[in-house]
Amino acid sequence: MFTLVLILLFAAVSAYSLHTYQKDPDDIPHRLGNRMARLWDVAQVSMREGKLMRSEKALLTILKIDEKNAAAYNRLGILYAKQKEYDDAIDCFEIASTLDRTASSLHNLGLIYFETDSYEKAGIAFKQALELEDTLAARHIAYAKVLERQGKTEEMVERLEMAVSIEENQETLGLLKKAYKSAGDETKEKAIDKKLRTLITPSGKKRRVRKPVKAVIQS
Repeated sequence: MFTLVLILLFAAVSAYSLHTYQKDPDDIPHRLGNRMARLWDVAQVSMREGKLMRSEKALLTILKIDEKNAAAYNRLGILYAKQKEYDDAIDCFEIASTLDRTASSLHNLGLIYFETDSYEKAGIAFKQALELEDTLAARHIAYAKVLERQGKTEEMVERLEMAVSIEENQETLGLLKKAYKSAGDETKEKAIDKKLRTLITPSGKKRRVRKPVKAVIQS
């Protein structure tokens, strides 16, 4: 008798679920979307708070739901890079750039290649990122650092000149001055040195300057 009651109860629940789905079939993707949004919140907040394992779990759950989510792969790559798990970071950034070829994913891939001394691969990734977006000084600086390691001084100087043309501050000018020195161009080095001195306010007063450009991993 008890078994019969269970069977009838299961049948009733199944019928109700089917009726609910038929009544509003669009509710499933809506609920799925809400879940994805919650997972993104957990991933981003956890990363900011340094709870990397929790953030990783949320991102991996997102990828189980949507295995072609390039943004999740990119964010997961950033997480692995923070933990110096460079092989995993490279895998994530490579997948992200394959699924959605953006300047940010390619730039991040280049940074990890640079960190692991893979300068040729880093240069290719940075160059591809610049082909998609060349209006950020940080992209030119990152590529210039690779060219410096490769001994391509003339090309390095050109990239740093572009960086200065986009964002002229103490850091970009300082890097360009150093590049001119490496190239043996004393005249241009002195000209940059003169510019740097004009950025210092007289009478010991502090001058408010823009935040320095850094070739950082991008979300």
